Amino acid sequence: MLPFLIFTLFILLVDLYVYKGLKVLLDKPSNPVVKIFFRTMFWLIPSILLASVVMALYFRQVDTDPRIFNSYFYIVAFTMLFYLPKLVFVLFHLLDDLVFVTERTVKSFTRFSFKNSIPFGEVIVNRRKFISRTGIILAMIPFLAVIYGVTYGRFDFQITEKSVEIRGLPASFDGFRILHISDIHAGSFYGYEERVKRAVDIINKQEADIIVFTGDLVNNFTSELDGLTDILSVMDARHGKYSILGNHDYGDYYQWESPEAKEQNMEDMFIAHEKIGFRLLLNQWDSLSVNGESIALIGVENWGEPPFPKYGDLEKASSGTENMPVRILLSHDPSHWDAEVIGATDIDLTLSGHTHGMQFGIEYRNFRWSPSQYKYPRWGGLYEEAGQYLYVNRGLGYLAFPGRIGMPPEITVIELRKPQELTTNNL
Repeated sequence: MLPFLIFTLFILLVDLYVYKGLKVLLDKPSNPVVKIFFRTMFWLIPSILLASVVMALYFRQVDTDPRIFNSYFYIVAFTMLFYLPKLVFVLFHLLDDLVFVTERTVKSFTRFSFKNSIPFGEVIVNRRKFISRTGIILAMIPFLAVIYGVTYGRFDFQITEKSVEIRGLPASFDGFRILHISDIHAGSFYGYEERVKRAVDIINKQEADIIVFTGDLVNNFTSELDGLTDILSVMDARHGKYSILGNHDYGDYYQWESPEAKEQNMEDMFIAHEKIGFRLLLNQWDSLSVNGESIALIGVENWGEPPFPKYGDLEKASSGTENMPVRILLSHDPSHWDAEVIGATDIDLTLSGHTHGMQFGIEYRNFRWSPSQYKYPRWGGLYEEAGQYLYVNRGLGYLAFPGRIGMPPEITVIELRKPQELTTNNL
């Protein structure tokens, strides 16, 4: 109840302050019916939002139906749609109030005369109308951005292609193509199965050598995959498909009726990976072979910083790979790379997901920004430290906010290359 009460207080304080700022415009219509209409519409939004939150809390532990859990996501979208613009307006109205207080203070402590000038009250009214209108106009930016992210951005599947040079790469793997996807969050696609089919079609058109999936197949329940398993099983690659588990795949974020129910959910998860055609690596490794040459693909269970669980065991997973010429690691959380991989192992390439790029950000040429970077220094894209590489996929699905703004769903194709030899002709 405490988070709900804090949320309710936040909503009411924002709306009261915004209403105060808009009052100069809401009072403008001379027709009393129009005034009542505007005021009713204004207070209808927080009423609908808070009623929706109450209903979501009531149904929280009643059913595992994806429709119920997706309703939480749309509450988030509704909140962002109306309250991000309101917060923008609050900034403008707060600025106006600070100017007003300053003017009143100056007037009280000086003998400045306002004779032969515009009446003080009229100046305030005119300024407040200007600031209110400016705030409303600029508040439309986040309003339209949220609409874009929900209606189009979350399904705007983008292909990212990267080439990674790895020392000691066997000649048979020069040009080997790894298709990397992550964070499908199947329950979020409930009702949008056709969109998943389109993503699978894009994946298959890349004609990858292997497909790797780096965790978070679902939000909470394996049953979210009903209707999607057959679609995902169509993904195809020459040398197979591999997967690992993410923090959401263990069912840790739901209060199960019994330990047995949670265990059954986990067993169903293993079966689902098999039906899709994934070789699930649970702190294990497998050998990838081409023309008699081999490299190691290592997969750890989820390894994360608190509050995320640490089920991963890198030492166990990589045992027996010491003599392999190249080692590639699948680890859901990119924090693992800094904590246990770079400088501590000779793993050449790590593939991760988890961050989603916060599903919001700006990437333009060499400029990259996302709120995710304040939690994860390695939040998206390719990183390199002393010849060791990390790629963080921004995810195929979405969670909490049913949209993506400036951070589209990603399908990554990584091509392994032998380092270019420096010859006289290159000089």
